[in-house]
Amino acid sequence: MEKVSVKTPIVEMDGDEMTRVMWSMVKEQLILPFIDADLRYYDLHVANRDATDDRVTVEAAEAIKKFGVGIKCATITANADRVTEYNLKKMLKSPNATIRAMLDGTVFRKPILAKNIKPLIPAWEKPIIIGRHAYGDVYSGVEMTVPEAGTTELVFTPAGGGDISRETIHEFTGPGIIQGMHNTDESIRSFARACFAHALEEKVDLWFSTKDTISKTYDARFRDIFEKEHKNWEDRFREAGIEYFFTLIDDAVARVVRSKGGFLWALKNYDGDVMSDMIASACGSLAMMTSVLVSPHGWYEYEAAHGTVQKHYYKHLKGEETSTNSMALIFAWSGGLRKRGELDGTPELSSFADDLEVASVETIESGIMTGDLLTMADSNSNNRKVNTEEFIDAIAERLRGKRT
Repeated sequence: MEKVSVKTPIVEMDGDEMTRVMWSMVKEQLILPFIDADLRYYDLHVANRDATDDRVTVEAAEAIKKFGVGIKCATITANADRVTEYNLKKMLKSPNATIRAMLDGTVFRKPILAKNIKPLIPAWEKPIIIGRHAYGDVYSGVEMTVPEAGTTELVFTPAGGGDISRETIHEFTGPGIIQGMHNTDESIRSFARACFAHALEEKVDLWFSTKDTISKTYDARFRDIFEKEHKNWEDRFREAGIEYFFTLIDDAVARVVRSKGGFLWALKNYDGDVMSDMIASACGSLAMMTSVLVSPHGWYEYEAAHGTVQKHYYKHLKGEETSTNSMALIFAWSGGLRKRGELDGTPELSSFADDLEVASVETIESGIMTGDLLTMADSNSNNRKVNTEEFIDAIAERLRGKRT
């Protein structure tokens, strides 16, 4: 087979545990035999991040800024147990959070649908895309334990001098806890801009929801910025036949479960984190969810929406058979390659990405699938559970048939 040439380098970020094992399989069987690319490799294994004091993560993000497209494996965000397990110097920040902050990106997650894997919500006929504002809120929150009775306050001190503003949080009569969160107008505007642009690119309606009736300053700021940004897109949305729609978060949830799908649902950081997992699980598996970080500066980072599949990795280390779903990892590669083709003006690369995705979905629809999907698939005598390696082998065989 003649390989497809890739003009511009692509940033490759390796990861941890079972996803690292599958990453190598996918790369060797589904990518390298078909494309000729300059892959700029960064090893984000937790031990290497620790050894470099996380410099490798920063360097990977800088490379994405330089070349425009990155493809990332799932990585560990270390807690105390992981520090002990991997003999780390300290608990480093989430690499995803570091990259998101450096790229000023918004995360969009979209389920991968197969005809024989019906969503648990019968009404859903089309994918629901989740747009998550991956900045601030509880993920950058400052927390404090209140040991005894006393007064807690929010205090703002202007950098240029002037009056200090303060608001009482609570008058404690005994022990308790407090938490402070923040966001910035600039970040919210970037989030809104990315959501409107992505909805237009996908040709779907844009929904946005907060709880501004309760959070009359914090959430209301989000709504106001989205309303202002909408004015910049109103004509283009009308021409595309799509709409912008705002409603409260609780009303949105009720509407979503009754909807047919086929829209982009923009959510604040925590809401997006929770709802993306809900959508993924309802559509089959966390491994059936794509994830792309879109920066308003024109940078893109594609990854799997799930974690490192720790339990399967421990089985793998013992030499036991695993049946781990690699679909999200495969679609991270296909998404990155398609975008690289679009940016470089090389439709043959985008065509290969399409073939890779079709071969993967067709493999599942033929009845060959991993254990997480078997219980959700339509009853069919052709259905059979295969192990991790066999699933990738089956996709590779089907892909070769499309490329020869």
